[in-house]
Amino acid sequence: MNKYSLIQLSQLIDHTNLKPDATKAMMEKLCQEAKNYHFKMVAINQVQSQLCAQLLKGTGVDIGAAIAFPLGQTTIASKCFETQNAIENGATEIDYVINISELKAGNLHYIEDEMTQIVKICRQHNVISKVIFENCYLTDEEKIALCKIAVKVKPDFIKTSTGFGTSGATIEDVKLMKNQVGDAVKVKAAGGIRSADTFKKMIAAGAQRIGTSSGIAIIDELKQELAASNKDTIEL
Repeated sequence: MNKYSLIQLSQLIDHTNLKPDATKAMMEKLCQEAKNYHFKMVAINQVQSQLCAQLLKGTGVDIGAAIAFPLGQTTIASKCFETQNAIENGATEIDYVINISELKAGNLHYIEDEMTQIVKICRQHNVISKVIFENCYLTDEEKIALCKIAVKVKPDFIKTSTGFGTSGATIEDVKLMKNQVGDAVKVKAAGGIRSADTFKKMIAAGAQRIGTSSGIAIIDELKQELAASNKDTIEL
């Protein structure tokens, strides 16, 4: 178990607005909230990368662009271009969705090639890479196969979900992914994480980053918990 201060807990959160109708005003609000609450990153659609990079310049908050989002059903070349373009526009983290159809077809070579090419671009630019599995559509065997590829390719994170599938992160999936990759790759949980209790359970299960649009409510709840216990840290 580890002890976390409120700031350390905030730094585990990717503050998220991936809505298709997100406006400039919504992005300004998201970025201001990320600064106020010391969140690690803003998770946004790729097209918002330049705007958020401008809004967050010099703050230390990362700009996380979602690639081939939320379906993952574009070519490797398209994903690579989108990744490169996002980085050129100021993205400092990349969350891309795998090609689920190719995984379902058992084409693991394709999945490895896709992961290798995108992770390579990220490494060249010192940008964090995250691979979104979208576990709600996968069998445990497929999740394990993806984890094995990730251990070989070594993206920075593997991620449970987009938040746009039929379900989001589960404790069981976080544990499965963590057990498979160990310390070789970090795990990000996303999708349906809306309370401090769920947040804490995901961290305790092995997640080292949390994607959520409820970060403010979660941190406010944790702040109240610390005040009530008269403690400076929470043990997870």
